[in-house]
Amino acid sequence: MKKIHISFKLFPFLIFLLATFGTQAQDDSTNLFERQYFLQGDDTLPCRILSPLHFSTGKKYPLIVVLHGSGERGSDNEAQLKWGSYLFLDSANREKYPAIVVFPQCHADSSWSVRVKNRPRDSSGLYSFPMDVPPTRPLQLVMSFIDTLINSGIVDTRRIYIGGLSMGGFGTFEILWRRPQLFAAAFPICGGGNPLSAKLYGKHFPIWVFHGTDDDAVPVSNSRIMVDALKNAGARVKYSEYPGVKHDSWINAFAEPELLNWLFEQKKN
Repeated sequence: MKKIHISFKLFPFLIFLLATFGTQAQDDSTNLFERQYFLQGDDTLPCRILSPLHFSTGKKYPLIVVLHGSGERGSDNEAQLKWGSYLFLDSANREKYPAIVVFPQCHADSSWSVRVKNRPRDSSGLYSFPMDVPPTRPLQLVMSFIDTLINSGIVDTRRIYIGGLSMGGFGTFEILWRRPQLFAAAFPICGGGNPLSAKLYGKHFPIWVFHGTDDDAVPVSNSRIMVDALKNAGARVKYSEYPGVKHDSWINAFAEPELLNWLFEQKKN
């Protein structure tokens, strides 16, 4: 069995997390997102983790995982904070919504999801999403990291949330059908997925989907198809489509005043 651990300052995993959560300085800098590296075998997943305010040992906290887009891939353990981190760093939000927030980083030569661009590209620019293949290594590492956090005893397993933008939106739709029993809510932004997968998770938790009507990188039809599939699967789905917005609808999504309130209202039975 491959060993799974966090490699940082040579502390054991849980002890390191507790020490980090208990001693972080409180400011609005992205430095509050602690640099960590999740190791599994020969693979490394760079991660930035924001601890809850007033962290208390013995208490369990909601877990939010945010998957970045293709432009933030790499190994610097920095770029993935470009979009969305500011929402969770807001002092009022940290006070009102204490949670463990994780921004993992995908390697430059990979992706969060398995998808194939249709060729020749049709008018809607749709993709194919095979479901008979293993996950990409970065997505597998994310799933293993979530499991490790759960096993540490600090995560409220009724309140695990997943979201992402662009490439991370595709990854969000994929991780939902691969681990349908894991999450309490999801927020995919300008992504897409296999509509046949919606029946595997649609009834398990609510989903809020976002997209811009003029997206010239990931056509809005990708989200529309998934929303229709989710409705047909009996899902509690919300859909926000922004007129005139191109491939940056995550700016609008992260500015939604009800996003965090909606997210934190969701709990698994």
